[in-house]
Amino acid sequence: MEARDTSLQIAPNALKGGNRHICAFFNGMDEHYRVLQSFIKDGFDKGEKAFHLVDPKRREDHLRRLADAGIDVEGAMASGQLEVHPWEDGPLHGERFDQDTWVAGFEGVLRSGPASGYTQTRFLAQMEWALVDLPGIDDMIEFEARVNYVVPKYEDPVICAYDLSKFGASTVMYALRTHPVVIIGGLLQENPFYVDPDDFLREIREQRLGSVGRPIAH
Repeated sequence: MEARDTSLQIAPNALKGGNRHICAFFNGMDEHYRVLQSFIKDGFDKGEKAFHLVDPKRREDHLRRLADAGIDVEGAMASGQLEVHPWEDGPLHGERFDQDTWVAGFEGVLRSGPASGYTQTRFLAQMEWALVDLPGIDDMIEFEARVNYVVPKYEDPVICAYDLSKFGASTVMYALRTHPVVIIGGLLQENPFYVDPDDFLREIREQRLGSVGRPIAH
């Protein structure tokens, strides 16, 4: 029996809109790496930059899986082609989640690629950081919507990976509404549930005015 191809499949015209902000849903980390391996490896083969934001407890496992995919991890990190950062270097930096600071920091990462001579940066964030109990973390979904103002300025694919065994249905639905492209079942395709960020942010703020003190999503 032939082995089933579990690498990422891209639907025709899935990225035609220019906004490469992608939510990816997986059932566990094994599926996460099985599906995304070809996407990650292809970037290295093309000489593109990779920026990965990961659970600090999984950093060594992440590097091992990259090496198992045939990536020269040590060489790529030494040259600056690969950056693997724990959450504390990104959205969990400091004593609270500040979406304004992280929006600016996120854009700085995308801007740094061309400045370093790379034609493209493949950005991957493992989203379990949103489950950490930290002041301001309820702003995470609003932050995801605001990312859609940044990504279209660049040619870089940005994948926000959600482990379905960790997140509730409400967060999954909000993630679907804030990403124009989705990976589900190993297929990258246009997301029919996506909502324009202006409309989404207006809705969120109206909800907050109507229910002061209630978290939007968790």
